[in-house]
Amino acid sequence: MAQRAPRLSVPAALALGSAALGAAFAAGLLLGERGCTAAAPGAAGRGAEPGTRPEPQARLGALSPAGKRWPLWGSGRQQRLLPPEDNPLWQYLLSRSMREHPALRTLRLLTLEQPQGDSMMTCEQAQLLANLARLIKAKKALDLGTFTGYSALALALALPDAGRVVTCEVNAEPPELGRPLWRQAEVEQKIDLRLQPALQTLDELLAAGEAGTFDVAVVDADKENCGAYYERCLQLLRPGGVLAVLRVLWGGEVLQRQPRNKAAECVRNLNERILRDARVYISLLPLDDGLSLAFKI
Repeated sequence: MAQRAPRLSVPAALALGSAALGAAFAAGLLLGERGCTAAAPGAAGRGAEPGTRPEPQARLGALSPAGKRWPLWGSGRQQRLLPPEDNPLWQYLLSRSMREHPALRTLRLLTLEQPQGDSMMTCEQAQLLANLARLIKAKKALDLGTFTGYSALALALALPDAGRVVTCEVNAEPPELGRPLWRQAEVEQKIDLRLQPALQTLDELLAAGEAGTFDVAVVDADKENCGAYYERCLQLLRPGGVLAVLRVLWGGEVLQRQPRNKAAECVRNLNERILRDARVYISLLPLDDGLSLAFKI
C-alpha cells in the first residue's frame, strides 16, 4: 500500500507560506486584469512581451457557439483598486513572476474569446493557488465553478500523478472547451468533472466519508450559496488545508451597508463570517476582485 505523503503541520505550513502570501499581497497592488499582459522575454507559452498591447478581452453578453448564454457571476462589476494595465512596474512584475504552462495559456486565451470569458480566474490567482497546493503537498482538491476548466487545469498540474481534482459545474458546455487542453497537458485523468449543483456534489462527498480528506478547495461559483459552500468545504478539508474564495470584494459593493442584491449581501455576510471564524487563519488579498484565503486549523 502506498505511503501517505508527509503533511506539514499548520504552524509549519503557515510559516513557510507567509513569505509567499506577503509577496502575493504586494503583487495584488499591481495585478488584477483577467488576461496576463506581460511575460519574461523569450519565455515560450507565457504572456506578451513587456510593452506590447494586452491580449483581447471577451465581449460581454455574446452567445456561445450553441447559441446559449453562459452564467454571469459578477463579470464587469469590478471597481478598480489597482493601477492601469499599462503601468510599467505592473508589466515588469508580471513579466518576472508568471510561469504559465502552455496549455493554461492556450485555454486562458480561448476562454477570453468566449461569452463572459473575463469572469474566469486570473492567471496570477491560479499560479498562487497552485503554488500553495504544492507547498502543502496537496493530493486532493475541490474546484467549485469549473467554467472552461482553467482553474481545474491549474490545480491538476500542481498535484502528483495520483492526485484528484473534483470540479463542479452545472452547465455542460463550457468545460468542453478545456477538456482537450486537460488531455494535452496529460492531466485529464486527475480531473473529476461533476455536472450537477455544487452543493449536491459536496453533500455526496460528505456522505461518502470524505470529510477531512481534501487539501485545497477553491470556491468561484454563485454567490447566493457561498456561505453553504464555505461550511461544506471546511468540513471536507483536512487540518492545514487551504480554502480560497474568489470575488469577495464584489466590485466594491461590499462597502454598501444596504447591499443592492442578494449576491452582494451574501458576499458581505461571508466576509464577516470568515473574519470571526476561529477555525481558520485568514488572509484577504487584493488580487483581481478579492481573494480570501482561509487556512483550516
